[in-house]
Amino acid sequence: MNKLSDKQRKAVKEIAARPDRKIDFSDVPEIRSIPSDAVIGKLYRPRKKSVTIRLDSDVVAWLQASGQGYQTRINTYLRQWMLRKQR
Repeated sequence: MNKLSDKQRKAVKEIAARPDRKIDFSDVPEIRSIPSDAVIGKLYRPRKKSVTIRLDSDVVAWLQASGQGYQTRINTYLRQWMLRKQR
């Protein structure tokens, strides 16, 4: 993301200082229902905690073979398992 110029930063501050009742929403369509392809919570980023875990070397090799992001995939697999167990 590019940094804002001083002029842009000033404009953003002025807009942010306006009360909601003074913002014109007439050109924004009303949302009556959430589209079926909407992604909710995509920007949610829970805090991460660094841990040490011992895994079998063949499991780690299998995860790493599928490319970068294997630690994220491990987290995703564990989260899915956790959510299933909570039901």
